[in-house]
Amino acid sequence: MITQKTFTQMFLIGCAFMKPLIALVVDDSILVRNTIKEGIKSCGGVAVFQAANGQDAVEVYKQHRPDIVFLDIVMPLRGGLEALVDIKSFDPDAKVIIVSGVATHSHVKRAIRAGATDFVQKPWEQSRLASIIEQAKQQRRR
Repeated sequence: MITQKTFTQMFLIGCAFMKPLIALVVDDSILVRNTIKEGIKSCGGVAVFQAANGQDAVEVYKQHRPDIVFLDIVMPLRGGLEALVDIKSFDPDAKVIIVSGVATHSHVKRAIRAGATDFVQKPWEQSRLASIIEQAKQQRRR
């Protein structure tokens, strides 16, 4: 027989599994941010925050602790590589995906050395974003 207390505990555990994945999309172009956001949200079960530059990205990261960050490299005020370093120093386990159309080989190498998890070239394929989101969901369940 299941008691009320046991039922409540089981319910709360189940609710924890339903919590959406939290993503942060950082790009100075509102069009790119919204396109990535819509692509991510179409995967289902994802809440998305946005930032327009690296400086805001670090603040939003610290406030919301997203499960995954999609980060452009070239932005005003503070670039993506600098933001990546700040985010990783705040949270060494942060999962940061670099999304850029102007990244050189040296940018990519610096980003990977700084702790980026992956790199997506603009323009991207929706299937690539979906794969990254699904992988983040699977890793979160572990």
